[in-house]
Amino acid sequence: MTPPRFAAVGLVVDDMARALAFYRALGLDIPAESDTAPHAEAALPGGLRLMFDTVETVKSFDPDWTRPTGSQMSLAVECESPGAVDQEFARMVDAGYTGHLDPWDAPWGQRYATLLDPDGNGVDLFAALPAT
Repeated sequence: MTPPRFAAVGLVVDDMARALAFYRALGLDIPAESDTAPHAEAALPGGLRLMFDTVETVKSFDPDWTRPTGSQMSLAVECESPGAVDQEFARMVDAGYTGHLDPWDAPWGQRYATLLDPDGNGVDLFAALPAT
């Protein structure tokens, strides 16, 4: 028997169009008609999918569902260089999205920054720092 394969990450969103606009701004290809759908998906490199469901959709099969409190997870987006982390962070903040942690050089050897998506999920931007 073939073992199960990790295939997707799912997010529950309050406002589908607002959430998809954020992820499109980060480069995901999501059709415009998904803005009004109860469920949407975007293909990620390596064959994974990022899935979006509205609160209403989740409550249709789990009526007692409530949004967890506190940080439950984060996503990470690799940038081509440390400078690209700074540029992408600035571009997203200038576009009206929430910056959580300004770019900084992490002790594990990466340039790092954190945005918050419209539902408060952390989205990290990172790139390897040059070897010293």
